[in-house]
Amino acid sequence: MSDRPNILILHADQHRWDCLGAYGNADVRTPNIDALAADGVRYRESFCPFPICTPSRYSLLTGLYVRQHLGGTNHCTIPAGLPTFPRVLREAGYRTAAVGKMHFTPTYLDVGFEEMRLAEQDGPGRYDDDYHRWLRAEGLCDRLDLADQVREYRRGATAEYWASFGAMRSDLDEAHHSTTWIGDRAVELVERWRGGGNLLMAGFVKPHHPFDPPAPWDAMYDPAALALLPGWTEEARPRDLAFRPGYFPYETLSEPALRGVMAMYYATISQIDHHVGRIVAALKARGLYEDTLIVYTSDHGEYMGFHHLLLKGNYMYDPLVRVPLILKFPGGRRAGEAADALVSNLDVAPTLLRAAGCDVPGSMKGMDLADPAAGRERIFCEGMRGGQYMVRTRTRKLIACADPARNLFFDLEADPLEATDLHEAPAQQAEIKALREDLLRWALFDEPFQTHLDEAAPTCGAPNVPPPDDARKREHADYFRRRMAESSGPAG
Repeated sequence: MSDRPNILILHADQHRWDCLGAYGNADVRTPNIDALAADGVRYRESFCPFPICTPSRYSLLTGLYVRQHLGGTNHCTIPAGLPTFPRVLREAGYRTAAVGKMHFTPTYLDVGFEEMRLAEQDGPGRYDDDYHRWLRAEGLCDRLDLADQVREYRRGATAEYWASFGAMRSDLDEAHHSTTWIGDRAVELVERWRGGGNLLMAGFVKPHHPFDPPAPWDAMYDPAALALLPGWTEEARPRDLAFRPGYFPYETLSEPALRGVMAMYYATISQIDHHVGRIVAALKARGLYEDTLIVYTSDHGEYMGFHHLLLKGNYMYDPLVRVPLILKFPGGRRAGEAADALVSNLDVAPTLLRAAGCDVPGSMKGMDLADPAAGRERIFCEGMRGGQYMVRTRTRKLIACADPARNLFFDLEADPLEATDLHEAPAQQAEIKALREDLLRWALFDEPFQTHLDEAAPTCGAPNVPPPDDARKREHADYFRRRMAESSGPAG
């Protein structure tokens, strides 16, 4: 296997594309990810296919749009036997492993990883995973994260949580924070690599909310010194509030409050960057860095003040659907390039398989990004179980909804911040008609949108994977419930 490149995927959650130094952000400190960009290709127009966690991850693995792989919610399962790049690589002799957040159902779903060491956040995964079992063994509880993620605890969240929009110092110390745990496990696995033919996917929970860096990271940024990101407005637009009210009350989102959120968001990114540096250092110490294909990307973006919005779940504006994508190819190929081609995270799976010398399954819809000429004329994105679609060219964007009254159209040349909806403008109707026809050819609105769920699907067979046992999960959940009851709020 020594002639096969190693493959390392560094996968963040909710990382807005322009919140990296390599993408021109002068405030956030990400020297290690920036160094990867300097050694590889930085894609400036990269998009996710579905802006929520699990569907986007399944698309990354399968090279398929969500309506094709059927994983359309955060609680779903892709059909057994569907080709994924980890499965194809494993069948070709690669040693395959995953650490961190995967967000599958069942938690340790077999998608081709021989070994999985998981740190989950939302849903039943936190009562199955290695990380929370470890926290329990340590007598600890991630109170702030539970209060942010689980409805029964969010009702009792503190006034500080609401006032800060969930941007607070973690109640866990750095050694017990999920980012550190994931970084440690990734380094351990890389240090076991011998030669080529290894795949590791490291999925960080952060910078997903709550924005809760541990000390000392929480003090890294001065909110007053930060430049607001493009697209901030003093209040939310009526169309956005009517579409989705938001996870936090937008009427209290002032500029100072947003700066506080940004400081904590940037701190979580810088903490990830630190551990990326540790993983890369482990590769270099073993003499494996030059021959390793490294990917840095995210499942979706983050509004972070764009149109006065936070988090996700509204219209598919660019800060939500654009994601960072950095590819560091083996042997220094294409080092330092900045690519302007329209690309999608669907393109990652075929790119990895081609680099490994594997045939790309016919089911995969992406391109091989090793080809400098690779690019798309149009990007398609879907959401809300078929309730919202996007088709975007380099200069135009159509957002089409199941309710036509909510449709939007933007001239991105004249209006890159998507402020002025031209959907009803007479002069734009020919362009809108052409884009809508493209979209309808891609996916008709009246086509049923399926979600596949199989709680009993085959799981990874590694020794740390717990057997399916609802009683054990309930007992595990009861432990965290008791710990949460010991405190009056998430950060107690």
